Amino acid sequence: MKRIIISSHSTRKAITKFFQYLVLAIATILIFVPIVILLFGSLKTTGQMYSEPYTIPNPPHWDNIISIITSPTFWNLMKNSIFVTIITTTGAVMISAMVSFVLARLRFRGKNFVFNLFTIGMMFPINVAILPVYLVLIQLDKLGFNLVDSLTGVIMVQIAFQLSGNIMILSSFFTSVPTEIQDSAYIDGCSNIDFFWRIMLPLVKPALAAVASLIIIASWNDLLVPLIVLNSNELWTLPLGTMQFQGQWSQDLALISAFVTLSAIPTVIFYFFAEKQIVSGITAGSVKG
Repeated sequence: MKRIIISSHSTRKAITKFFQYLVLAIATILIFVPIVILLFGSLKTTGQMYSEPYTIPNPPHWDNIISIITSPTFWNLMKNSIFVTIITTTGAVMISAMVSFVLARLRFRGKNFVFNLFTIGMMFPINVAILPVYLVLIQLDKLGFNLVDSLTGVIMVQIAFQLSGNIMILSSFFTSVPTEIQDSAYIDGCSNIDFFWRIMLPLVKPALAAVASLIIIASWNDLLVPLIVLNSNELWTLPLGTMQFQGQWSQDLALISAFVTLSAIPTVIFYFFAEKQIVSGITAGSVKG
C-alpha cells in the first residue's frame, strides 16, 4: 500500500513538472520566435523575409544595417533617447528616495494622507491621464515655461508618472531599516539630511539600483509621452522615430527590421547587466518586509 501511495505521488509530481516545462517551452517559443525573425530579417532582403522568414540569412545582407548606422537621423534619435532616459532616471530616483524617506522615517501631521495620495496615483496610468496632462502642459506653455514640443516636457511627465510606484517600493526599504540605527545617528549629532545621505542611501543601494533599472527601461521604451508632447522631428526619441520610420518605409520590412533591431540593442544590453540588480533589489525588499 505504501509503495502504491509513493508511486502515485511520484506520478503526480512528474505530470506537474511536465506541464510546467510545457508551458515554459510554449512561452519561450512565443517570445523568441518573433525576436529571431526580427534579427534574421534585418540581415535579409524584403523578398527573403516573405519567402524564407525562419531561415538563417546566408549570405547576410548588411546594406540595411549600414544605411541606418550611417544615417544622422538615427543617431539624433539615439541622442535624444539617452538624454531623456538619463535625466528622467536621475530625477525620478532622487525624488522618489527623498519622498520615501520622509514618509517612512519622519513623523508629521497628514503623513497618511500624503501616502494615500501617492497610492491613488498608481490607479491612474499615463494612458488614462495623458489628455489632462497635455492640457496642463499647454497652460504652462502659455505662462512661458515652454514645455510643449520640448524634451523638458517629456522628462517632467515621465518623472511624474514614475513617482507613485517607486515611492511604494522604496518606502518598504526605508521602513525595514532598524530604528536603532536612526536613534544612534541622531545621538551622534546627525540631522535628517545627514542621516538620509550618509546612512540611509548606502543601506538601500540594491533598491535604488532596482528602481533605477526599471525607470531606465520604461523611459527608453516610452512612446506615448513623446508622441503627445513633441512635434519637431529633431526632438523625437527612438520609439517615436521607430513608429514614424515604419510608416515611411512600410513596404520595406527588412529595413524596418534592421531599424528596430538597432533601436532595441541598448535596452537588451542594459537588461542583461541590470537583471540581477532588479531581481535582488525587489526580492530583498520582499524578504525584509
